[in-house]
Amino acid sequence: MKYIYEAARYLVGALFIFSGLIKVNDPVGTAIKLEEYFDVFAYDFAPFFEWFVPAALFLSVVLSVLEIVLGVALILGFQMRVTAWALLGLIVFFTFLTFYSAYFNKVTDCGCFGDAIKLTPWESFTKDIILLALIILIFINRGSYQSHFSSWFQWMKVGGATLFFVLFAIYCIRHLPVIDFRAYAIGNHLPSLMEPSEPLVYEYIMEKDGKEYALETYPTGSEYTFKAMNLVNPDAQPKITDLSVWTDEGEYTEELMLGDKLLIVIYSAEKANVDHFDEINELVGSLGNVKPWVLTASGYDIFEPFRHEVQLAVPYYYADATVLKTMARSNPAILLLSNGTVLGKWHYNDVPDIAEIKELLN
Repeated sequence: MKYIYEAARYLVGALFIFSGLIKVNDPVGTAIKLEEYFDVFAYDFAPFFEWFVPAALFLSVVLSVLEIVLGVALILGFQMRVTAWALLGLIVFFTFLTFYSAYFNKVTDCGCFGDAIKLTPWESFTKDIILLALIILIFINRGSYQSHFSSWFQWMKVGGATLFFVLFAIYCIRHLPVIDFRAYAIGNHLPSLMEPSEPLVYEYIMEKDGKEYALETYPTGSEYTFKAMNLVNPDAQPKITDLSVWTDEGEYTEELMLGDKLLIVIYSAEKANVDHFDEINELVGSLGNVKPWVLTASGYDIFEPFRHEVQLAVPYYYADATVLKTMARSNPAILLLSNGTVLGKWHYNDVPDIAEIKELLN
């Protein structure tokens, strides 16, 4: 039984560290997911959950770093009684979230592993049930774990991990995620990701004489009753399904993918940081043949006064706010596209100069 307890300790510790590392690399993305939960809970349970929305980024950092630190503490055998209680509380909380999302189909992606590994709501809940069982084993045995490290070494490692990953999270907030797992990562060709990797294959679930049949083609006989249509090869679906760019005059998504474009992404004019628009305007004025475009989710009544305030003389197009937040984790952000391929991506704290743009295009 001792080996089972030890295996549970190392397995749970490694998984918590992995999950926390994914989240702490992208605190803004984790905050967006928390905001989704707060909005759902405010509607379904009590309006006071809306109070947590402004604190989503802070809570994102706390939860992400806490996962890593608990994983480190578990593997080191640090303060096992306290660590076991903290793990149990955290996994009960996560299990409730994933069950609620799965059963009521509220938040279709829990964000357990950020954008690195996508899980369905029921897969997330199953994962948390397994973790809950393992953590209960750890909790039951919390008083008998023996550490192979000195108390001083444990405090140093746990304290060092806490400080390092808090600073790392702040760096990723003030710049961009160090590793970009999203479809809009540098080097990706967006038009290719908007197409299925192979022809999509469907099967039709039909009922006849009280029995269900999975058919490759839709039957013509009236003796069948349609039940459902399932995608047989879901892995072939496009990685990007919701990118659309438009103005009041029409659709411009295809034109976005042609030639060299410098995109200034402002998903919300009301929340945009305005401190670096002098640098952005200077860059826009020296682009030459590179066309600057603004993509925004703000409507005309909001964006027009904003662009005059920051003196941004650039044509602007509308796009969905969720898509723009997925493109880049800052507001504003800058992307360089060449025939639909992402060549560069910058936080507003890291506005590039024209020499960097030209170097990427050559």
